[in-house]
Amino acid sequence: MHRFGQLQQQVKKKKKKDLGGSVLLSEIIQGPKVAIENTDVQGGGGGGSSRLQVFLSSLFSSIGGVFGSSVQDQDSDMATKATLVVPHQQLQREGIKQKIVPLEGRNRKVLKDIGNLVKDRAPEGKNQVEKKNKVDINPSSLKKMLPLKRFEQKNGDEIVKPVRRFKEGIPIKKTFTSTLSARSKAACGINNKPKGEIVNIDAKDGDNELAVVEYIDELYNYYKQSEDETKVNDYMGLQPDINAKMRSILIDWLIEVHHKFELMPETLYLTINIVDRFLSMKVVPRRELQLVGISSMLLASKYEEIWAPEVNDFVCISDNAYVKEQILVMEKAILVKLGWYLTVPTPYVFLVRYIKASVPNVDEELENMVFFFAELGVMHYSAVIAHCASTIAASAVYAARCTLKRSPAWTETLEHNTGYSENQLIDCAKLLVGFHSGAAESKLKAVFKKYSSIKSGAVALYSPAKELLAESSSDQ
Repeated sequence: MHRFGQLQQQVKKKKKKDLGGSVLLSEIIQGPKVAIENTDVQGGGGGGSSRLQVFLSSLFSSIGGVFGSSVQDQDSDMATKATLVVPHQQLQREGIKQKIVPLEGRNRKVLKDIGNLVKDRAPEGKNQVEKKNKVDINPSSLKKMLPLKRFEQKNGDEIVKPVRRFKEGIPIKKTFTSTLSARSKAACGINNKPKGEIVNIDAKDGDNELAVVEYIDELYNYYKQSEDETKVNDYMGLQPDINAKMRSILIDWLIEVHHKFELMPETLYLTINIVDRFLSMKVVPRRELQLVGISSMLLASKYEEIWAPEVNDFVCISDNAYVKEQILVMEKAILVKLGWYLTVPTPYVFLVRYIKASVPNVDEELENMVFFFAELGVMHYSAVIAHCASTIAASAVYAARCTLKRSPAWTETLEHNTGYSENQLIDCAKLLVGFHSGAAESKLKAVFKKYSSIKSGAVALYSPAKELLAESSSDQ
């Protein structure tokens, strides 16, 4: 027991001794175990002491086995690293500089030498792909190409946004092709030609649901495509009792009746369309020509007006030339012959659109002058046969602008919305201006009287466009 106490004191002294953390616990345990074995050999033997020695040896062996396994695990973890680091405190105490000692005796090929610094290594297996040289980017040049500007938010964060592509002051080089193109355009005088601006005439009607801005262009494209189906050809050769002069007398009278009933302008143009289409399909005697006109206006009134005139009103306006039953029978005959097809693009459909395109100088005077030329056109048989509805409407706008001396006479906006150039309208415009010049002396004065009143702005009293009259006289 005295020896066992001495051994415990030796163990305590070794624990208290400052070894800088470099001495392992297994060394402390193995030390006393050796000392015990030595003392046993020297002392001989004894029953109690031998039992104590066996107990202590088994105790120290069990403790050594636990710490030995932990030490072995620590050694295996250290073996996976590239170097073995000696404790820093012990090296400082011994005055030795720290060195990196590579571990030897380990095959690291499976791990591809992770952590090992290998400069020269032979290729294994497949050929390794050479890495491309990295391009060094100069930050200063990058700033010149894409300067950035910082914008501060309310919360203090900064957002970097690109402001411009190139730095100000750096000229952009022009290619040789662009230089040649610019010179050729300058030689041809293309750059000197002023290009008019096309105005969006529907910009103010974005909130107007009745203007149908979303598909207004498609509507008028359809009108122009379908107007050829309802355009009448020269049908006077099929009518033995009717001629072009009789037709003009009928239309002049219908314009007067329309004005007296105060009907919508759509009703007048649809009435004339129904008359021409029916006369081109059926032979009508002279005595029934006025009946065809009355029945056509009755149909158009029912189609366009909210409060259409009654049949008796047309009987009275015709001075009882026809009875009610005759008008109803003719009305039915017209509908059957036309196949109940009344939704047709008349000149009025195009007039509304083309007058709107006469910006920026659209006023009541121009509007009255356009309708004056349009009604002169549809009254004369020669204009209706030679030109379609959209051409008459566009020519009326062009003739009105020339008469009122609006400059320019034809704009880019008008050409864009009508689809006609100025040269395409010259012939029809000359015809309309010719009608204007002879309206005062003509026997058919319904249109002239209507637009000579103050309500219509007295536009019929304006002098005709001299430039168009001079061209028409020179052509003749």
